[in-house]
Amino acid sequence: MARNDLLGKSRLLTDEYAVKILMATVRSPRSAQQISEQYGIPIAACYRRIRDLEMVGLLHCTERRLSSQGKRVCFYQSRLRTASIQYENGRLRVRFTMQDGETDSEWQDVDLEGGGGEDDRR
Repeated sequence: MARNDLLGKSRLLTDEYAVKILMATVRSPRSAQQISEQYGIPIAACYRRIRDLEMVGLLHCTERRLSSQGKRVCFYQSRLRTASIQYENGRLRVRFTMQDGETDSEWQDVDLEGGGGEDDRR
């Protein structure tokens, strides 16, 4: 899944675990272990969704800390402020606004025939 994969980003917003991860990290950074324990997400699934969310740019590691066992632990923060999905007259369109001000204020058409990549902007 690439950063410009609009269909992939949209799918993540309908995935229960991905949404829980975004919710858990919207206000403050959290580790995968903290998210897993708080939301009851199996740790392997938690790491997979974190990887997917990072790949499309909706989540990022803000800091790495050493655990008491000497392992580096990444703390993740949601980058997503708003997401909108619209389906009208056979067209799927999306719009994402990020916490850091990066925004695609224009609706983007999702290319459903070409695998969900970027679009023509309108």
